[in-house]
Amino acid sequence: MQRIDDHSGIPLLNRRTLLTGGLALAATLSGGGLGLASPAFQRWVADFRPRALKRSISAATYDHVMGSVTPDTAVYALQRKQPEFTEQMWQYINRRCSEWRVNVGRQRAKDYAKLLARIEKDYGVDRYVLLGLWGMESSFGDVIDNPKYMRPIIPALAALAYGEPRRRRYWEAELLNALIIVDRGWAKPADMIGSWAGAMGHTQWMPEVWLHMGVDYDRDGRANPFGHPDDALAGTARYLVERGKYRRGEAWGCEVKLPHGGHRYADNRTWRTYATWHEHGLRRADNAAFVRPNDKVKLWLPVSGGPAFLVGQNFRAVYSYNPSTSYSLALVHLGDLIAGRGDFRQQFPGGERIPTTEEVKEIQRRLTERGFKTDGIDGRTGSDTVKAIGAFQRSVGMKPDGYAGLKVLARLRQGG
Repeated sequence: MQRIDDHSGIPLLNRRTLLTGGLALAATLSGGGLGLASPAFQRWVADFRPRALKRSISAATYDHVMGSVTPDTAVYALQRKQPEFTEQMWQYINRRCSEWRVNVGRQRAKDYAKLLARIEKDYGVDRYVLLGLWGMESSFGDVIDNPKYMRPIIPALAALAYGEPRRRRYWEAELLNALIIVDRGWAKPADMIGSWAGAMGHTQWMPEVWLHMGVDYDRDGRANPFGHPDDALAGTARYLVERGKYRRGEAWGCEVKLPHGGHRYADNRTWRTYATWHEHGLRRADNAAFVRPNDKVKLWLPVSGGPAFLVGQNFRAVYSYNPSTSYSLALVHLGDLIAGRGDFRQQFPGGERIPTTEEVKEIQRRLTERGFKTDGIDGRTGSDTVKAIGAFQRSVGMKPDGYAGLKVLARLRQGG
């Protein structure tokens, strides 16, 4: 579960096949983030040792792991780094609900139908919510083993616990949680790769979530966010239920049409039943009936002039996983698209339709022909493609938002 790290819609770290510890560590070493541990850091390691022993981490584990760890100081820059490009909500949603992700999500729905059905039965979490979350967090496991985005988390957490004063207590706690995981034999330090902030696996668990929400759903003797997605998806469903208060059988909400003047009700605070909202003149955007008219929801208008939504407790459960309204809306929308429920009826002001995979490939091909590095022509807007688009936009006087959209494609077709 990724609370600190912002994947910015880049093909999220997929953890299907975990790299060997040696390869993952070598990738980080080659990135220049690790240097010799300073005497000050070594003193900190010694001073931190009693804290670990108090948490019942064995002296042998602590000395073996922390005695040889070198802090990954590259995380300081990653934490301070401000996003180079800002996204409007419609851009954020379009990137994360790409045709590629929808198609892969539909294949995953088929491949893991039995697993998803079992989780629905055991936890009550809708399979399409889980598929949306899996797609958002790691592009269905596609990037969890990619050293371009992932790094060993213990050197990263050690650096943050040692040298990042603003949230030191948080980083110290997560470092201790990671050491407990090692001490229990659930993972070796070199196998624990993830984001700079320590989030790991198919659904980006922080160590605390691994420890307290993890589920050994495939019954191999340990909860594991890597490898097969069984444990990751079941543990995430457990999180949504226990911490997010997800309700079995309820929808996250739906897009609605507002009556004249209906925007005045959109305070995102007042809870009413669907039936009561119907009495106020609200209708589903697809003209279908409200399936559970007695469930309580609130009216949310994210952007003036854009689509309006009735959102319920299960939308709040998703929000608890990553407290961002853009993230939450993109996640449930991705799940709906995978389920075949269609795009928003009302578009966001200034928005564009989602480009097709072939259109994204054309953007990448045309950028490459002009000397901009996209790191391949695959129809996916990873960080290199975003940077290449931003550079192209600057070169032709466009606003450099890095968005792989139809306006950029049209400009490229004009020859720049």
